[in-house]
Amino acid sequence: MLSKKIKQAMAGSSAIRAMFMEGKEMAARYGAENVYDFSLGNPATPAPEKIKTAIYDILDKEDPLVVHGYMANAGYEEVREAIAENLNERFGTNFHGKNLIMTVGAAGGLNIIFKTILDPGNEVMVFAPYFGEYKSYAANFDAKIVEVMPDEADFMPDLADFERKITKDTRAVIINNPNNPTGVVYSDATLKEIARILTAKEEEFGTDIYLISDEPYRELVYDGVQENFLTKYYKDTLVGYSFSKSLSLPGERIGYVVVPDEAADSAELIEGITVSNRTLGFVNAPSLIQKAVAECLKEKTNLEFYDRNRIALYEGLTKLGFTCIKPQGAFYLWLKSPVAKEEEFVEAAKKYHLILVKGSAFGYGGYVRLAYCTSYETVVNSMQAFAKLATEYGLKAAE
Repeated sequence: MLSKKIKQAMAGSSAIRAMFMEGKEMAARYGAENVYDFSLGNPATPAPEKIKTAIYDILDKEDPLVVHGYMANAGYEEVREAIAENLNERFGTNFHGKNLIMTVGAAGGLNIIFKTILDPGNEVMVFAPYFGEYKSYAANFDAKIVEVMPDEADFMPDLADFERKITKDTRAVIINNPNNPTGVVYSDATLKEIARILTAKEEEFGTDIYLISDEPYRELVYDGVQENFLTKYYKDTLVGYSFSKSLSLPGERIGYVVVPDEAADSAELIEGITVSNRTLGFVNAPSLIQKAVAECLKEKTNLEFYDRNRIALYEGLTKLGFTCIKPQGAFYLWLKSPVAKEEEFVEAAKKYHLILVKGSAFGYGGYVRLAYCTSYETVVNSMQAFAKLATEYGLKAAE
């Protein structure tokens, strides 16, 4: 017999992964070159060369009993110190190794934070559209997701809706910046206002409300947009990070959590998150890749690769008459469905071997997400398929 909780999780299984698997099946039938799969945020540019050389050097020079052995549940001390120093240099922060816990990716980081701060019935606020797995992570600890609606003109959060929905049960607010699925980067003014509202609500309710900054796309920004770090806006900010996108290492499952000293109950939080790393079964983040990323903190993925795809996809689709939000970060494009039920649009796209993900998987219908972390050839070659799809819906190409 399966548990009720896992049955619910299976019923809400990821639409993104389902479309990814459908794309693979379609590629097997028609040939990968004839299928335009924009489903999964799986980087198509390789990790920097220094990752490979760092791994070789570690395996060649370090004691294998250390490299492959247990360490403190929070991770290697020297790795956490190196990351803290890198953050301080880049963002003017004042972290030490003790402020960091190495995690099994950003997902592992969010789950150990949730286990530490959530009780059943607590509320976790998300800004729609949002990464759908947040709902599953909250459900792991019997917490409720509260959705804040966006301003559809620019997909910034509707801050009046946000302020109205905060209650005495609000325990955490997740912000994903740059945003998956829209590619929107929240403005400085928006972040300051979120911080102001949260500070006022903490005082009103006499509670601690943690702002959890989920930052796997922090370095993926375009058009002169600067990388940002949210601890400067609000003292009760916790940061979850992954090297999956910044160094093209999604399968290695390596990231970290930052707990600033300024956060409420910071020492207990650090201890609780560290214990949660063990009791949830992660025990510690993967040892070899911890050491490797510590040697590559100044390395970056090929941002020009994504930027080229971004421009080609956005300009190509808008010329065909589609309405899109121009992304300034991450590697996703948010396209308005020509029909209210975007599921119908997703199904129609399959006729032309286009694999898209429905917006309702991100808590906001009427749109679809395209992950342009694919090859440039896929983006360019997909335009003939999108042209047929545009014609089917009677869209007028731009003059």
